[in-house]
Amino acid sequence: MKRSSHIALVLMGTSPLLLTACSRESADEGLYTSAQACIEQTNDSYSCNQAFEQAQREYAQAAPQYATREECVAAHGADQCQVVRQQQGSSIFMPMMAGYIMGRMLSGNRVSGLAGTPAFRDRAGGFQRPVAGANGVYRAGSLGRPAMAPVQMAANQKPTASRGGFGGQGSQRSSGG
Repeated sequence: MKRSSHIALVLMGTSPLLLTACSRESADEGLYTSAQACIEQTNDSYSCNQAFEQAQREYAQAAPQYATREECVAAHGADQCQVVRQQQGSSIFMPMMAGYIMGRMLSGNRVSGLAGTPAFRDRAGGFQRPVAGANGVYRAGSLGRPAMAPVQMAANQKPTASRGGFGGQGSQRSSGG
């Protein structure tokens, strides 16, 4: 392959990243332990309830599954695991949904998208979330379990906004009154 052809292919592959970096959209994300906690922080009952319901629907696909209770407790801590009976009659162990992450895509002052993702406790008491790959499908981690990533935000706090542009971030704040 010619060098110029190789460079053209590399540039074609990176152009979506460059365009995304210049986007004017921002993502507004918060971690909540319940829909009520979300409503108290955001005053947006519709979005909080929609995201909570979506997280509950995604729970079965997103939660890691374990063959034994001991494996689940080792990964998520005591009192965080439950037995789930499958249609075939067998049982697996899964961590309970300890909260959810509500993400809103904002375009200017308008909400242009809403997502709810389940969150689980890790054995140290922190939160973790499944890692979504292409098309929102959860990536497989070890042993066929969804790959998990630590959540780097405090629960039940005002949401933080991740701004478009070259990695800029900001916090959404209210002046209070």
